[in-house]
Amino acid sequence: MNPLKKIPVIIDCDPGIDDVMMLLLAFSSEDLDIKLITTEPGNQTQNKTIYNARAFTSYMKQDIEIARGLDEPFFRVLEVAAEVHGESGLGDVILPEPTLPESNRTAIDAMKDVLLRSEEEIVLIATGPLTNIGALFLAHPEVKKKIKYISYMGGAAIGGNMTPTSEFNVYVDPHAAEIVFRSGVPIVMSGLDVTHKAYITLDEIAEIEVTGTELAQNICSLLKFYIHNTKRTAFHEEHFERVIRLHDLCAVSYVITPELFDGDDCHVEVELEGRLTAGTTVVDYTQRTGLPQNVKVLHTVKREEFVQQFFAAIKKMDHYNKGEKRDET
Repeated sequence: MNPLKKIPVIIDCDPGIDDVMMLLLAFSSEDLDIKLITTEPGNQTQNKTIYNARAFTSYMKQDIEIARGLDEPFFRVLEVAAEVHGESGLGDVILPEPTLPESNRTAIDAMKDVLLRSEEEIVLIATGPLTNIGALFLAHPEVKKKIKYISYMGGAAIGGNMTPTSEFNVYVDPHAAEIVFRSGVPIVMSGLDVTHKAYITLDEIAEIEVTGTELAQNICSLLKFYIHNTKRTAFHEEHFERVIRLHDLCAVSYVITPELFDGDDCHVEVELEGRLTAGTTVVDYTQRTGLPQNVKVLHTVKREEFVQQFFAAIKKMDHYNKGEKRDET
């Protein structure tokens, strides 16, 4: 990719352990121009997710505006994943107090202003419930024309992790997700179909840990907490005792290196009414509905290259935090 032509992005997230991994990759990339980070509840409450975003962004020595989004889903009682991400949202890791302040703009206002003032289209990277983006589209539909596409970690074509058919991010706020999926804005969906293949093994984590740096130790601590707690919850599945799925990392990795992924263009709708299926992303793989394709549904990733990209991100940010020149190779 041309290093002089960076991709402008807004990141909407709910940190969360895998959101931190996603932010690490985004911060390390010379291909991204991060205009704004917005937060919402999901993996933890809003107060905790925005604190974690500020703390990790400060820890990584990034100067990026971080704006608070909505505190609750549109019509549902908030359900968080504390049993997976811990009471703070970041497992047992305690980061230094953030130096970055919370923005004096709300997430909705900040996203609107950044989008409308941009001279080029912006990619939205979303790795939590779609509450903020759904609210943005309702309040300011004029921003849609300034969005190139949404790279979204959420949904599933086959099998969920909250119910037999629904994935956590969509399940938390299906009404917001429905607004976004019906918006007409192009969407690339990194659902469980691909993120379950985007895993890192315990042996690979040991390769990170052996470097002995503070960042590597913190990353490994987060990943080990994640796998230990996932194994004790409904999120765990058989045959995954020794691997961690880097779900949210896919949404950033696709923007940087789409060649690592494969998928199909499909019509996707969000189920709101089903007693057993609320929050399900219904993917029309066989074109039975006859409705236009609105989502690129990813289903395959080149895992080894994906993991090496993650390793390289840790190495880059280690160098950067030490005041060294980044290794661009």
